Amino acid sequence: MTRYILVMAFSMALNTAMAQGILYNAIKSEFSFFSKAPLEDIEAKNTRAASIINASNREVVVRIPVSQFQFSNKLMQQHFNENYMESEKYPYATFKGKINEIIDLSKSGVYSVSANGILNIHGVDQNRKLTAKLSVGENSMQLETKFEVMLADHQIEVPKLVFKKIAEKIEVSASLNYVPLKK
Repeated sequence: MTRYILVMAFSMALNTAMAQGILYNAIKSEFSFFSKAPLEDIEAKNTRAASIINASNREVVVRIPVSQFQFSNKLMQQHFNENYMESEKYPYATFKGKINEIIDLSKSGVYSVSANGILNIHGVDQNRKLTAKLSVGENSMQLETKFEVMLADHQIEVPKLVFKKIAEKIEVSASLNYVPLKK
């Protein structure tokens, strides 16, 4: 009986949050990364990420399908998925965190925000604080961020044979467009 009451309470809270436009869903996303190395620059883009922001508790979740990064060189894409990211074993990169600043999302404007959370890449969790620019419009939001990822922090190994082709530090850029989640 107690479990039933808890499920009903959660369902009612979720419906209330959705009715008040408190949940925001990413309808468009672009993640890109850039690796500057002595012998070769590598870049790729991914437009398949999913994300939700819960405005009532400021929680944010992002899920990126690793195999959806697109490279200009298909062989590079194959090596990325098979040799480095092992995307069959670790299909998603995720960030689950909480926005630190309290922002009134009913007021249009541009806000500097940060979020503390867990960045999971290649099956390895790292506590991270990411900073971003949040642009709030009448019925939408756009989140833009840039951050660096150290391959060693996520146990991504680069064979010595190609260490001059792949940087140890990868620059990541992201842009996500959100709208209120509808029932």
